[in-house]
Amino acid sequence: MPAQTPTTPTPDGDVDLAPTRVEAESAARRAADEARAAVVSALRTVIAGDVDSSSRRRAEYSTDASNYRVVPDVVAFPRSSRDVVRGLEVLRELKIPVTARGAGTSVAGNAVGPGVVLDFSRHLNQVVSVDAEAGTAVVEPGTVMSSLQRAGAAHGLRFGPDPSTQNRATLGGMIGNNACGPHAVAYGRTADNVVELDVVDGRGRRFTAGRGDATFAAVPGLAELVRENLALIRTQFGRFGRQVSGYSLEHLLPENGSDLAKALVGTEGTLVTVLGATLRMVPVPTAPTLVVLGYPDMPAAADDVPHLLGHQPLAIEGLDARLVDVVRKAKGEASVPALPDGAGWLMIEVGGASQDEASARAEAIVTSSSALSSLVLPAGPDATKMWQIRADGAGLAGRTPAGEQAWPGWEDSAVPPERLGAYLRDLEQLMERYGVDGLPYGHFGDGCVHLRIDIPMETSGSVLRTFMTDAARLVAYHGGSLSGEHGDGRARSELLPLMYSPEAIRLMEQFKALFDPDDLLNPGVVVRPAAVDADLRRPAAKAVLSTLPVGDRGLVGSGSLRGIAKKAGHSGFSFAHDHHDLTTAVHRCVGVGKCRADNHASGGFMCPSYQATKDEKDVTRGRARVLQEAVNGTLVGGLTAPEVRESLDLCLSCKACSSDCPAGVDMAQYKSEVLHRTYKGKLRPVDHYALGWLPRWARLAGGMPRFVNKVLGVRWIAKAVLWAGGMDTRRQMPQFAEIPFRTWWKRGWASHGVPGLGAGKTPHDRPAGERPKVVLWADSFSDALAPSVPQAAVKVLTEAGYDVVVPDQQACCGLTWISTGQLDGARRRLSQLLSVLGPYAVNGIPILGLEPSCTAVLRSDLLDLFPDDPRAQAVADATRTLAELLTSPETAPAAGSGWEMPDLSDLTAVVQPHCHQHSVMGFDADEALLRAAGAEIKVLAGCCGLAGNFGMQKGHYDVSVAVAENALLPALRERAEGTEYIADGFSCRTQAVQLEGTQGKALVEVIAERLDTAR
Repeated sequence: MPAQTPTTPTPDGDVDLAPTRVEAESAARRAADEARAAVVSALRTVIAGDVDSSSRRRAEYSTDASNYRVVPDVVAFPRSSRDVVRGLEVLRELKIPVTARGAGTSVAGNAVGPGVVLDFSRHLNQVVSVDAEAGTAVVEPGTVMSSLQRAGAAHGLRFGPDPSTQNRATLGGMIGNNACGPHAVAYGRTADNVVELDVVDGRGRRFTAGRGDATFAAVPGLAELVRENLALIRTQFGRFGRQVSGYSLEHLLPENGSDLAKALVGTEGTLVTVLGATLRMVPVPTAPTLVVLGYPDMPAAADDVPHLLGHQPLAIEGLDARLVDVVRKAKGEASVPALPDGAGWLMIEVGGASQDEASARAEAIVTSSSALSSLVLPAGPDATKMWQIRADGAGLAGRTPAGEQAWPGWEDSAVPPERLGAYLRDLEQLMERYGVDGLPYGHFGDGCVHLRIDIPMETSGSVLRTFMTDAARLVAYHGGSLSGEHGDGRARSELLPLMYSPEAIRLMEQFKALFDPDDLLNPGVVVRPAAVDADLRRPAAKAVLSTLPVGDRGLVGSGSLRGIAKKAGHSGFSFAHDHHDLTTAVHRCVGVGKCRADNHASGGFMCPSYQATKDEKDVTRGRARVLQEAVNGTLVGGLTAPEVRESLDLCLSCKACSSDCPAGVDMAQYKSEVLHRTYKGKLRPVDHYALGWLPRWARLAGGMPRFVNKVLGVRWIAKAVLWAGGMDTRRQMPQFAEIPFRTWWKRGWASHGVPGLGAGKTPHDRPAGERPKVVLWADSFSDALAPSVPQAAVKVLTEAGYDVVVPDQQACCGLTWISTGQLDGARRRLSQLLSVLGPYAVNGIPILGLEPSCTAVLRSDLLDLFPDDPRAQAVADATRTLAELLTSPETAPAAGSGWEMPDLSDLTAVVQPHCHQHSVMGFDADEALLRAAGAEIKVLAGCCGLAGNFGMQKGHYDVSVAVAENALLPALRERAEGTEYIADGFSCRTQAVQLEGTQGKALVEVIAERLDTAR
């Protein structure tokens, strides 16, 4: 019987055909798509930059670093000021809202909005000029703040305000929020350093805003508004330095120079769109010295601030001891210098004409403080570590000490410094009443407190609303401001009436109307605000649990939930560190945007694909946003949606974000999980079989390696195989070892790597039983593709006095299965590995890993795939790199072993750490070992670009090469004759030989060669 169309009776009794809900929703979507297409078409006729209304792009720009999600209809990337002006004209005519955006690191929801988002960071990002004589600079709005600092440094100048996000934050965004940073104590806020602004307002008027025109000729009616409200402005605005909430109307007063430029700073894009800015620069301080003072708690540290401001410090920062503990846990003990006793610290920077003068100022501060203890750090590694802790605060404080997600919202309150201690005590009591926690830090010299709080937001924003309301009343009681530098945005604008009188609120509305009467510029912010708990991102997300139902965990059963996944109790990764929930994991990304910065100069590796393309699609944050939309399910249709595949396609799975991202985002893991869920039980892309099963093919090739190599040595055959396997035909096929390492070992060639010794003999007099055992784990790559590496390891380990054990059974870590999302297959291989290596590990025998990516699996992914298996933890704890084995007190060669690291003083080398080693094990031990042996090395920062299977896959070659051009290829081209290339990673060596013709060596091979020379 055919389906009938649903009907509804009309009031007069007739039957009216009614569309189904599905049909209605479909019609609404079509109408919305048509409307977006019309806007795109209109914009493309007037601007040269890209215009994009795809659901993936809209997902990437649906949020910033805040709690809020507002999906735009269109994202545009203007290439010039002309593009901006013409685009705004079209949007004004169409009555479409506009939000200007820089790096998207706004914490209050200032950089998200409906309608059209204009991204200034892609093209309008140049320092136009620096006038050293005048001490000014002209910049475009999308200029990254650190770019201005580099340009100014050539003239001995810098921009005074320096927020912790300065290596990705744009000047336009800083102007929008009135950003400050640590050194605002000395140099003031952004508003204090703006000379002129080139702007276009909501009426379409383009003008230069500056100082000294009391008539405000560019804005009719403004002079009258100021004149009629002088008393109100003088009593309620500009009461203390960090009163950033609301509009800073005090700058319009005649006694303050009638400065319209400064008044427009901090208006959050609600009045004007900035096209350019002239900024004041200041001299770079000489001999900066850091004083660290320890106190019983943070309020006690705050109490001391007013007494210390008289010493004219450059910065006074507060730091909670628990935040430092989070750093130690995440980054290791070496990331934190020895600190004075205390549960809270003040970091105080001073300068001087000389180091002696700066040191004298530092000592004066120590003497006048009431600190329990103190430490003075001149410029150097320890001071840099302290500032890095502070810079990563926004991400590190995104988790409480208990590991719970902490959210912004009340992350930027400020009070006069003399009220700071009392305010912190009252705020602690408020948090105790709500049962919430957070890690306070911030610009204590200005009375500004940054604090992310674990307010429960998984299901609703009700607690957020009540807490924020109570906190706003508290800060108003202390004469403070809802915001000290982040602006009000969607997080705090609704609460402004708790801080300002009704008359002041009406005055701000009138001020807005003079510039943007139709409320098209960043609507919902400051004036006529959206509700604090509207448009929240997290409550809309659905849980994506990894755990299987209890009834499906037995060892016997049928259906898809059986076998290895049932034994583990979860499918895919366990996400045990995120409550077994992929949704919680992807919401680790709080949008601080460190992945957008070029971190190479500081040793960072994140994010190689973004550094190659400069597209938000290809950055960790952009991918996280698309995944967040996928688990939300309204814009992106789930984890299997094409938008997700497109977003993850250029992720190299380098894992750099897992260590470099202060929030601990691990996009490689998320990509693997998504691929697992997408293709589980389905036919996969061919490269998943060709590359994901590489250890299988290597074992098959090991049966007749000479024949396989000869056949694949014919270029047209190799290209055909590459094409058929879903790989780029510009790549080369690897050469399989004629004698794999394990075969070499089993054949009795195991003379401990020392030429001239017979099988079974050792270069030591001591019997094997008296020498410490070490398991030499021959991973699939080392065994079949680079046997010279484990052979060299045998030589080095035996010379160092170890009894080398090579297990009889193969133990594959499943790396290639993990990187292609074949997690059931990976778990099977790791289960076998645990049965082989587990007995050694639980008996305290160290395991030496040679291939960094495989070693990293044992130190990280193994634990997430087997969270409840004690053997997994034992193997992870026992696994070492060569440098760790030789230098760790627990495993280093015994004093009487006769081992001595060979002299490497004749070695000059370019060293490429593997991404996975950087991210999981770290490279410090390797670097220290090389330098201690006398080697002169240049350690590169950044991915080589091959990244295992990534650079081999079809469609990735150009990006792979572009990533290599960030560091590796220039270093190889520029190296002096005789400079060697050292890389433990097989892929890092492969990339160098295929793109530059440079043969690399593993560290263990370099050492083994020197042992031969020493003899």
